[in-house]
Amino acid sequence: MTSVRLPKELEQKLDSLAEAKNCSRSAIIKEALMAYVEQEENLSEPFIVGEPLFGNYGSGTGGNSVSYKAKLRDKLARKHNKPISY
Repeated sequence: MTSVRLPKELEQKLDSLAEAKNCSRSAIIKEALMAYVEQEENLSEPFIVGEPLFGNYGSGTGGNSVSYKAKLRDKLARKHNKPISY
């Protein structure tokens, strides 16, 4: 068993929440601690932290990295007025 001292304001909010949810303060604290521990465990894995962001800010065009050299060659050729040869 673990005891925790809470500031009066937080204790009042906890009481109000427990009453609104019709459950005990202990149940709310357990739920909050489980969520916190899970979140902290996930922070140690960078992929999990960034997963929601992967792919959200792309250009929308696929194959950019594959055709990069060809695009760069074309740009340089146009800039220097040289014929394009592959």
